[in-house]
Amino acid sequence: MSWTRGGLAVLAVCVLVLTGSAGCDSGGGGGPEAGDSATPVGRLLDATDEEGRRYREVDAESAPEAGIEVQPEADDSWDVRVTVRGFRFSPEGAEAKAVAGRGVAHLFLDGDLLTRLRGPRYRLAAGLVPRGTHQLTVRLYADDDTVWAVDGEPVESTADITASDAEPTGATQPEDIEGRTVTGPAADR
Repeated sequence: MSWTRGGLAVLAVCVLVLTGSAGCDSGGGGGPEAGDSATPVGRLLDATDEEGRRYREVDAESAPEAGIEVQPEADDSWDVRVTVRGFRFSPEGAEAKAVAGRGVAHLFLDGDLLTRLRGPRYRLAAGLVPRGTHQLTVRLYADDDTVWAVDGEPVESTADITASDAEPTGATQPEDIEGRTVTGPAADR
């Protein structure tokens, strides 16, 4: 499926969801409000994320997709780019209800929540990433704080990032075959 075709399919689904039940309420109470979908989006599962947010199961064919790319910057920060397919970011103040293919992304570093994203870019400050290898995960959520899921697994993507010290340590100095640290012209060989 191409990006254009997928975007149109999601738009068509959103239009149907948003307009499909408008005016269907008989005024008897207990029914959906005007403009609400008569059928909920996906199926709520008992499974939850680390923060207790329930998974919202959708079919693989209609599920959003997420990807993540992380590039180091000259100032030791990280440029994080989130790619999505079948998903659009909700604006600030969006109604807290699940709408097919819409919501926010949560960004986690080693399992700890860093931020909620309403767009595809984020600058990860160097001070937030200690030395070593870490996992940066993006996970997609509906506006009602449920986790988009497929086959009981959250819709997410993870990238490994490695932060190192800017200056070499003694352990990184070249050694000759007797184990002595090599300095000067011999180190360039």
